Amino acid sequence: MKSFRKELWFNTTQRREYINITSEINNCLKESGIREGLCLVNAMHITASVYINDAESGLIQDYDDWLEKLAPHAPISHYRHNHTGEDNGDAHLKRQIMGREVVVAITNGELDFGPWEQIYYAEFDGRRRKRVLVKIIGE
Repeated sequence: MKSFRKELWFNTTQRREYINITSEINNCLKESGIREGLCLVNAMHITASVYINDAESGLIQDYDDWLEKLAPHAPISHYRHNHTGEDNGDAHLKRQIMGREVVVAITNGELDFGPWEQIYYAEFDGRRRKRVLVKIIGE
């Protein structure tokens, strides 16, 4: 069995951003040479997520609106976590809802997606450098 590891780095310009990283993951798969196996993609920061869904701008805005209603950024004093000097209590909750990672099967050298599925990096406390781990195992 072969193993491949790579870190992808992002520097977002806004507090919340949603980035389609499917093409970057496909590039990692090609670089790995693995044709059958599994691909793990996970956010390596506790205020960001990786998830799979449709690449449709309306849906992405729906996610953002929904998450902001569930865990609004302001007022900052609303979160006990922010009493430590942070201002990202909401980002921790948003990450918990959206999840940490995804695992995708690899079949015949391709990500084995269902219709419309794409991999996204969701940033909830941006404007600084963050990373995603890609770990591919298989033959």
